[in-house]
Amino acid sequence: MADSFSPLELRDTTIRNRFAMSPMCQYSCEDRDGLATDWHRVHLGSRAVGGAGVVMTEATAVEERGRISPEDLGIWSDEHGEALAPVAEFISDQGATPAIQLAHAGRKAGTARIWGDDSGPVPLDEGGWDPVAPSADPYPYEDDERDTRKLSTADIEDVVEAFRDAARRANEAGFEVAEIHAAHGYLIHQFLSPVSNHRDDEYGGSFENRTRLAREVTSAVREEWPDDKPVFVRISATDWIDDRDSWTVEESVQLADDLHALGADLIDVSTAGIHPDQDIQSGGPNYQLQFAERINADTERDVAVGTVGGIQSAEQADAIVRNDRADLAIVGREFLRDPYFPLHAARELGREDAADVPPQYRRGFQ
Repeated sequence: MADSFSPLELRDTTIRNRFAMSPMCQYSCEDRDGLATDWHRVHLGSRAVGGAGVVMTEATAVEERGRISPEDLGIWSDEHGEALAPVAEFISDQGATPAIQLAHAGRKAGTARIWGDDSGPVPLDEGGWDPVAPSADPYPYEDDERDTRKLSTADIEDVVEAFRDAARRANEAGFEVAEIHAAHGYLIHQFLSPVSNHRDDEYGGSFENRTRLAREVTSAVREEWPDDKPVFVRISATDWIDDRDSWTVEESVQLADDLHALGADLIDVSTAGIHPDQDIQSGGPNYQLQFAERINADTERDVAVGTVGGIQSAEQADAIVRNDRADLAIVGREFLRDPYFPLHAARELGREDAADVPPQYRRGFQ
């Protein structure tokens, strides 16, 4: 029986335990250039030192216009990949698996970072930009004076190639996992959901059409990514919107099967983000686990599943894996509070034998 300190083998990659650090934006790129800095190296590297199995970058934009905020990471040029290489190397040197989340924010791009007095879209005269989307429908931010442009089919082809090029750069930088961000109301999710996708061409309408971009991006990344390295896809399993056509868990199960057939090895299951009208139920510990369990149980193929949402304790993470509810416990805020969460979890769970405490820190864990 697997527990939270059991290795997870995906293709030829062995992840040392089942604790993964969720991608969390740091809004810390200097000069708004998308280049990794010492902050990213220390922030991500400390979680590798702290015993995480997977350490994943924040949403890393495949196009400059795809950044969530102007201060977010990017990988739209070789220079960006080179800036990330020392980060991936240090994570790997500590025994963790370096992962990168490849992302495009679509109509939710160009918003202010979460601290400070400003919120919502960054004005054009302050460094903002006009976003792109499946349809010419803006995300309903207050006081948004920008134009949201509908992507043409040629534009969509460019987006797919941007993900392909980003995957190549990420591999050259030394990352061992590539995760495609198809959740939280960002561009790929915008195509998936009828809430934001009002197209009447081959990218809109039916399930097959709305999922086309997700399938094309997954195929492109998988073609570029080495066969021995896994590809993850993060999805929002539900929009939490019941009074109109929206993305559902039933569609997520079918999509997970389709993406696994194209080479996705793990589905990172989250929820929500498509529209402020969402009505999220609970929000407490494990509130999103039900959706990971559903995908784990109902998919036809043997795709691994990760879960997020309110994972705050060692016992909680261990029970998720031990009871076969998900293969990976993907932890966010707890890693912000405690960079050494897995090392502390090993002591709490009586698994000191499985905790690779760095020799520099061992006297603090004795």
